[in-house]
Amino acid sequence: MTTASRTPMRRRRPSLLSPRRRRLVVSILLAALCAAWIYPMLWMVSASLKTNAAIFADPGLIPSEPTIENYFRAWTEARIGAYFFNTLFVTIGSVIIVTVAAAMMGYVLGRRQFPGRGLIFGLLVFTLFVPQGYTIIPVLGLLSAVGLGQSLWGVMLATCGGSFVIFVMLFAGYFNQMPDELEEAARMDGVGMVKTFWFVMLPLSQPIIVTVIVMQTLYAWNDFLLPLVVTLANPAIRTLSVGVYAFKGENFVDWGGMTAASTISILPVVILFLFLQRYFIAGLAGAVKG
Repeated sequence: MTTASRTPMRRRRPSLLSPRRRRLVVSILLAALCAAWIYPMLWMVSASLKTNAAIFADPGLIPSEPTIENYFRAWTEARIGAYFFNTLFVTIGSVIIVTVAAAMMGYVLGRRQFPGRGLIFGLLVFTLFVPQGYTIIPVLGLLSAVGLGQSLWGVMLATCGGSFVIFVMLFAGYFNQMPDELEEAARMDGVGMVKTFWFVMLPLSQPIIVTVIVMQTLYAWNDFLLPLVVTLANPAIRTLSVGVYAFKGENFVDWGGMTAASTISILPVVILFLFLQRYFIAGLAGAVKG
């Protein structure tokens, strides 16, 4: 009998937690984390249904005497209704411009080899490290030069540049991982590069398009610093983020109106993300893989 056969086999120690208990523990921990994560939003919605006096006197999430007066006051007296449509105009316009421009630039960088391609990539990455505050003065100068310094069109164009480089990189990574046979088949049919992009490659990039739409919508809808500076001379073209800030005065803060306006501001993007989250995650996964 060999030594190996005489050595008793070691038994594995049973796990302290069965798979079922392990899943239960993980679920409890994730539920606690989610509760802590969404508590500020729940508090905001709850406070929007209370008077200013009741917000701090009644700290519970369920209002004892709910009221929607804050929403009416925010929508009419504080002009949140007008700011809402300003923000909608700026967001939709910037999403269209950014998506089309980033897709075209990402297609060229992701599918074409040309001199200076690496240098362009390097310059684009370098711009990611430039703080937004350093670019406000040049942006305002450009808008004033073309006569759009105090208009919604100017706010929309200024918002287009916030995350443009990131979107170009996402499109470049996604287009780069597409098979070459698609372009070869189009070339054999006599289709040029522009038509190949519009009718072959772009329709196949639906996940990354949705990803860019969601990210640019979030950026344009929530951007504060740039719209604040651009709209200083013309308060009528304020966006929601700047309008919500107006509830804070020197000696008094209208918490009820502010939370109601914040709820109006955040609901559209939350609903949009819930509907498009599947495409958003698929687009990010495809871009990272590429």
